[in-house]
Amino acid sequence: MVFYLYELGNNHFQHFDKEEFMEMKKILIVFGTRPEAIKMAPLVKEFEKYPKDFDTRVCVTAQHREMLDQVLTFFDIKPQYDLDLMTPGQDLYGLTAAIITELKPVLESFKPDYVFVHGDTTTTMASSIAGFYSGAKVCHIEAGLRTHNKYAPFPEEINRQITGRVTDFHFAPTQVSRENLLKENIDPKDILVTGNTVIDALLQSVEKIKREPSVLVKQLDKKLNNAPLLLVTGHRRENHGEGFIRICEALKTIALERPELQIIYPVHLNPKVLEPVNRILGEIDNIQLIEPLAYHDFIWMMDRAKIIITDSGGVQEEAPSLGKPVLVMRETTERPEAVDAGTVILVGTDTQKIIDETFALLDNETHFKEMSSHHNPYGDGKACGRILAFMKELELEEISN
Repeated sequence: MVFYLYELGNNHFQHFDKEEFMEMKKILIVFGTRPEAIKMAPLVKEFEKYPKDFDTRVCVTAQHREMLDQVLTFFDIKPQYDLDLMTPGQDLYGLTAAIITELKPVLESFKPDYVFVHGDTTTTMASSIAGFYSGAKVCHIEAGLRTHNKYAPFPEEINRQITGRVTDFHFAPTQVSRENLLKENIDPKDILVTGNTVIDALLQSVEKIKREPSVLVKQLDKKLNNAPLLLVTGHRRENHGEGFIRICEALKTIALERPELQIIYPVHLNPKVLEPVNRILGEIDNIQLIEPLAYHDFIWMMDRAKIIITDSGGVQEEAPSLGKPVLVMRETTERPEAVDAGTVILVGTDTQKIIDETFALLDNETHFKEMSSHHNPYGDGKACGRILAFMKELELEEISN
């Protein structure tokens, strides 16, 4: 327990618990997409455990509307501010400007001490700039990821680099991320390695999902019977066009050569994804093209899958905790820890490589078991607790000074 002393006169002192004198700090947690919501939800819940220490409020930009709302409902989060910025055909120019402009009155009315942002979305980048303009200290969750190629992934790599420049406190998921920040001359005392909050969310959710399966889960489980499941997700901008055509051709070959395999592909709503996926894969019996899944249904699907093929960063982090081998349809990744740990394999959009690596996992039981049993480098589910402890320590240091 930490104490300080008040002098009462003539060498008489009274001991006080420092925490009794901590001023309540205002925390604004901002996010806009489903992946951000998933990874920020357990942090929101962690801060809400300490209402005497933190006035915690949530602001959503709704960069993604429907998919965001599904996560908010599942985690029972009711934002105090909803900017509702999603519009048909929105582009990066308009979205960036709208986020900064619409956050201004929120920041001016609430006057947060700290603005928390997550990862690498346009919401992340624009909100960090707005927080910086307001005078709040910016706290970046999932800080320090880098490919050092500003076009891969686009625009995420530059989003996170810009966010890093205005951030005051960097919560890095891994030691590799910390080293990236140190190379950019970030003060070591402003970096905390936490693990990834997505593992907190996953471990808190998976048992609940097993206890309370949705109607859709029951239907899919019945339809799958005992068939091996290949789960596919894909939406990255850098794969639009020829990349998605090559991916679809690989999936078509896999499905036709292995009719016993069931492939489920929740298809992103972007027309640049929908068109090639439906055209190439729409008539194949053992491929099910379905609408994007709610978070809890997707967690069940990952847990049920034998192999996952994805271009998602979050899935690269989550799936190893469920013991699932992951083939990553990207040429490079800002998550090299998973590659080094052997929990994922980069296959890019190379049709033959996707086919070969899938068959290798299906046909070689030793290879499959080895890959599915590797330790997840992204954490133990205790990241949010570490972040909150860091924030409390900041306040104690402020009192001492």
